Amino acid sequence: MGTEDKATTMFNNTFVRPEKFYLSGFSNIPHIRYFYAFLCLVYIMTVLGNGFLLSLISLVKTLHTPKYMIVFNMALTDLCGSTALIPKLLDTFLFDRRYILYDACLSYMFFVMFFASVQSWTLVTMAYDRLIAICFPLRYHNIVTETSVAAILLFVWIFLVSVITTMVRLVNRLSFCRSLVVNSFFCDHGPVYRLACNDTSLNYNMASALITILIIIPLIFIIATYVCIFIALSRTTSRKEQIRALKTCTSHLILVVIFFLPIGITNIATRASYIHPNARMINSTLTHTIPALLDPIIYALKTEEVMNAVKKIEIKCLENLSI
Repeated sequence: MGTEDKATTMFNNTFVRPEKFYLSGFSNIPHIRYFYAFLCLVYIMTVLGNGFLLSLISLVKTLHTPKYMIVFNMALTDLCGSTALIPKLLDTFLFDRRYILYDACLSYMFFVMFFASVQSWTLVTMAYDRLIAICFPLRYHNIVTETSVAAILLFVWIFLVSVITTMVRLVNRLSFCRSLVVNSFFCDHGPVYRLACNDTSLNYNMASALITILIIIPLIFIIATYVCIFIALSRTTSRKEQIRALKTCTSHLILVVIFFLPIGITNIATRASYIHPNARMINSTLTHTIPALLDPIIYALKTEEVMNAVKKIEIKCLENLSI
């Protein structure tokens, strides 16, 4: 008797916690191995890019500032988020190991969702940094200190650990007596809790709360921040000063667009019309992985302080080689 049959016979008799789930993932996609190879390349480049940025910020003393504490947090989160998702995804589908233990599935869910949520709120922290820098330039160094930024980031991590832990615990209270096939490429919250046969209203409410906490509130805060920034800049008489101030925001704005636009498009399209599961999962996979790849590239290419730090390291390396 299969796992699903056993679960069905036990329905209404006892609480069912399955030994394993089955990740259905991508199905009947021609040349899907090329996509897996692409994800492998994305992961390698993500590790190299974010590892380089983390090392650079650690080694160069001029980057030991509150602003780059936030950038360091973003790079660390990108690295951890990609590591939580991509290696397991490749192991699951490239080597056809689609069964995943129940506890491992919940851990998988926790880490992927947690690091994605930290990415979202790190962008909010960056927006706060730009708001103070442009609207209150004379007080910037008094307001945005290493202590205050560390406190904000610590609060974000603790708060989001609490939220995602609550989400996982609510899944853990469910009884799974029907299908154990998760229609996703990882142990995603929605596809997992919908498999349960007891009341899932709390899980549905938690999913709605997560969308609000992780997407809607951060976006509202970021938009409000830039409204305040544009109002402040409109009162500046010098066009040159306006352009200079906006240039300091371009990297952050690009990161915001890269992170939130795919998520928004996916959610709107899913609710507005039918999307083939394969298309939805490929889009979701890229949404989870591409921002982490591009973030260090954007900061390396668009931020003057980082480029100057790279030049300093190059000069030191050349000097050491000449000696």
